[in-house]
Amino acid sequence: MATKIRLQRHGRKGKPFFHIVVADSRAKRDGRFIEKLGTYNPITNPATVELNVEAAVKWLMTGAEPTETAKALLSYKGAFMKKHLLGGVAKGAFTQEEAETRFAAWLEAKETKVQAKKDGLSSEATAAKLAALEAEKAVNAARVKAAEAAAAPAEEATAEEAEGTTEEVATEE
Repeated sequence: MATKIRLQRHGRKGKPFFHIVVADSRAKRDGRFIEKLGTYNPITNPATVELNVEAAVKWLMTGAEPTETAKALLSYKGAFMKKHLLGGVAKGAFTQEEAETRFAAWLEAKETKVQAKKDGLSSEATAAKLAALEAEKAVNAARVKAAEAAAAPAEEATAEEAEGTTEEVATEE
């Protein structure tokens, strides 16, 4: 039986949510599967991927073929890195402890990169809010100046009319 690591689509129209599963290659996309390895939510920024790396590596070692998208997700979470390191242990290039140390260092570097992206997104959102607030303040200030400019000639006209009426009263006497 040929097995594939692929995505099962869930969620409503326009809001996809995927399960990462191991399934027989002949099974339907959303049909029967052998084991669920994790989930993938592409709606969030950055995308949320929950994966059982140990189970994924076990299936990769037994010959399961991932689809292109599943391969990218497995690579993102380190399943291929772990498989590569286990291959080095099997060949005797280094010990299991060293492989675990290398994998932990790789995971830490990856987590730092993801956290930096999250921080960058939140700072960009804050900067965009501040820029919008400043633009709104500028528009409001311009609106107030325009209202004052429109009110100034009207005040001058009423002042002139008031002076004219006092002059008329003085000439009548």
